[in-house]
Amino acid sequence: MSELTLVKATAIIEAALAKGSEAKMKPLTVAVLDAGGHLKAFQKQDGASMLRYEIASGKAYGALAVGMGSRWLDQAARERPHFMEGLNAVSGGKIVPVPGGVLIRDQAGKLLGAVGISGDTSDNDELAAIAGIEAAGLKPQAG
Repeated sequence: MSELTLVKATAIIEAALAKGSEAKMKPLTVAVLDAGGHLKAFQKQDGASMLRYEIASGKAYGALAVGMGSRWLDQAARERPHFMEGLNAVSGGKIVPVPGGVLIRDQAGKLLGAVGISGDTSDNDELAAIAGIEAAGLKPQAG
């Protein structure tokens, strides 16, 4: 049975932060949530600004909420702002609809959780999340 273990969640974070350092990204904050939206692991690099946890977690939570990466939420917010307003209302304001939230799947496609990253551009946050998930031997779903 496949599950998101603390070891895997930590490996995702370490690889995502390594990708950020390698690409000379600004300090990153990484939140890994399990499939139920509960925090599994979290790290914030030195120098990351305040509210980064809330943003990173909101990206991951939003991805889990709709079963798509937060890039999809970004597009939905542009095309259907009323939908995004409603979604954010029913979630208690927990959703951040910008790229950087990526679903985590096992090799068979089972949903294990999501990674949310904040700190650099949304595109770079998403790249670091994908790199972290892949380095842990899992499959990312960004869109």
